[in-house]
Amino acid sequence: MTKLSVNINKFATLRNARGANNPNLLQVAQDCERFGAEGITVHPRPDERHIRFQDVLDLKPFITTEFNIEGNPNQRYVDLVLKTLPTQATLVPDAEHVLTSNEGWDTLKYQSFLREIVQTIQEKGIRVSIFVNPDIKMVEGAAQTGAKRIELYTGTYAHQYLQNPTEAISAYQTAAKVAQELGLEVNAGHDLDTQNLSYLKKNIPFLAEVSIGHALICDALYWGLENTIQIYKRQLKDYE
Repeated sequence: MTKLSVNINKFATLRNARGANNPNLLQVAQDCERFGAEGITVHPRPDERHIRFQDVLDLKPFITTEFNIEGNPNQRYVDLVLKTLPTQATLVPDAEHVLTSNEGWDTLKYQSFLREIVQTIQEKGIRVSIFVNPDIKMVEGAAQTGAKRIELYTGTYAHQYLQNPTEAISAYQTAAKVAQELGLEVNAGHDLDTQNLSYLKKNIPFLAEVSIGHALICDALYWGLENTIQIYKRQLKDYE
């Protein structure tokens, strides 16, 4: 079964626009779990334009499913992860002022840095996932860091899917298969939605987890949060 982890960052963006506590992130996270999400993802950025570092501390005691903290592993991020002890830490190479995560790690260039971070975090019993492009060399480099998982950056897939689904999925199938052979579990995330998610799952049936925020929350404006989560879960059904 592929788990659905709901990224609640955009709820925080809406809250921050008015400076109060509406929507209430704790209530949102608990409702997502109650509606069927198997995980909650947060991605605190240095400027705290959506999820704040204090939000992560406040949420942790109340998350009953898997808690996934994404971020660029600077010292502040690492300190936060070691303090909150989430289920998973997803290492993302965000530049400080990027609008959204748009590429994976060069796991060869940053091999020694990543290996040290992975060891530090996993010593505390926290699973580490490394955000990578669907590139065999980057997958192999991720395996050499000692991480337990990779997360495939699916922005390219989502863009190409609209023109040619078969071509769009090809590199992802290859990268996922190599990861599996190397003993890595495979997550996926970025720009996944109801148009392209089922096809991804069908062609990479052993996906461990997808992390989805922006599209799911946009859909929830029309369909409601509970219904939307169920719709996304149906896209992840197992195929024979």
